[in-house]
Parts: sequence; C-alpha cells; structure tokens
Amino acid sequence: MKIGSKLNKIGWGVVSLSLVFVLWYAASQLASMNKLLPNPFDVLKYIGVHFVVPIGKKNIWGHLYWSMTRVMTGYVLASIVGITLGFVVGWFKVGEAIVKPFYLVLRSIPSIAWIPLAILWFGIGEQSKVFIVFIATMLIIMTNVIDGVKDVNPEYLGVARMLGTKEKQIFFHIVLPSTVPQIFNGLQVALGAAWATVLAAEMVRSSEGVGWIILMGQTSMNMTQVFAGIIIIGLVGLTLALLMRALEAKLCSWNIRGE
Repeated sequence: MKIGSKLNKIGWGVVSLSLVFVLWYAASQLASMNKLLPNPFDVLKYIGVHFVVPIGKKNIWGHLYWSMTRVMTGYVLASIVGITLGFVVGWFKVGEAIVKPFYLVLRSIPSIAWIPLAILWFGIGEQSKVFIVFIATMLIIMTNVIDGVKDVNPEYLGVARMLGTKEKQIFFHIVLPSTVPQIFNGLQVALGAAWATVLAAEMVRSSEGVGWIILMGQTSMNMTQVFAGIIIIGLVGLTLALLMRALEAKLCSWNIRGE
C-alpha cells in the first residue's frame, strides 16, 4: 500500500472515531441520558485511575492478564488441532469421511451454547473457560484450512502428478504454501472470536477478567465501569487484529489481503 493511501486511511479512521466521541459526549449531556450514558471523559479517567487502583482484587492490568491467559491457552490449542484436522479433512478422503460429519454437526452449535456443558464437565475453574475458547475458535480455523486446501488449483496438482511427484512432496510444496493465506485468515478471525468468547464466559462465572469488570458494573449499576470495560474490550480487540495483520504482512508479503 502506498504511504499516501495509508495515511489517508488512518486519517479517515481518526475522523470517524472523533465523530463517535463527540456524539457520545453530546448524548451524555442530555438529561434523559445522563444516568444511562456516562460522560466519555469520566470513562477515560476511570480507566486511567484503575490501571493502578484495583477493581475488586486486581487493577486493569491484572484483569487483562487473566483474560489474555485464558484466550491464548485456548487459542493456541485450537490452532494446533484446527490446522491439523483441517488438513486431514481437506486432503485425505478417509479423513474427510470420518471427521467431516462431526465437524458439520459441531459447526452449527453456537459457542455460547457450550458454556453450561463446560461448567458441568470442568467445573467453574479455568478449564471450562479455556474449553469454551478452544471449541469456538478451533472450528473457525478448521473451516478456513479446509477451504484453503479445496481451493488449490487442480491444474497444479495434475501437472505435479503427471511428472511423477510424490503425494508427500505435492502436499508440502504445493498444497501447504497455497493454503497459508487462508490459514492466516482463519487465525485472525478466530483470535477475535476467542476474545469475545472468553468475555462471555467470564460474565457467566468468574472472579477476575475484563468480562467480570462489566458484570460487576452491571450488578452495582455503575455505568462508568460498564463502559470502561467495553472500551477496554474494543481497544484490546483492535490491538490483537493489528498484531495479526502485521504478522501476516511479515510472513505472507506475497499475498496480502485487503490492500
């Protein structure tokens, strides 16, 4: 992307966020809204103060640590299993016959529906939250890997086989490189889903985490705390997306999406 175009894109993003901030401030000044919509400056001040002062037993850094630990544990496990099963289903006919029926059933189940089962199976500890993140993100990654394998140009495969190339070499030198962009697409989408899912799990049962901040704010009718949690969620989600795009740009500079 050219520097001018990139700066123009950033500029419009700043304008958009500034407009939202102004509208938020204006709405918070209305008498009918001031109990439901806190002043944005109060929310930002609340966030700044509670990076040091605890909310409950931990400050914001502590809550972020617990949320990110749960996210990354489930996400890494889901990445390993999802990529592996994606290639099993996408490349091997026997694997597709065995695994795909279960995959199709699981894919139709919303991730939030696993929360009661996770609590019954693993209790209310960390294992249940990690499991919910795992099951929600693994299927996303697996779907993208399967699609990537199926989208490999069949002419490349035909020519390779005609020249006597072994299936193992075809997989590692044609299929795997061709699937990398789709894998990164799945990893990026799954990371956002993991962040959203763990927050939902924390709101059901937890004693720390960003989701817990929102839940406690709701319980005590502290709208400033609720909006502070929402802002933190948005900023962390944006940061994760930018980091994943930067990693993709570094490793897949030959095929960058959305340019």
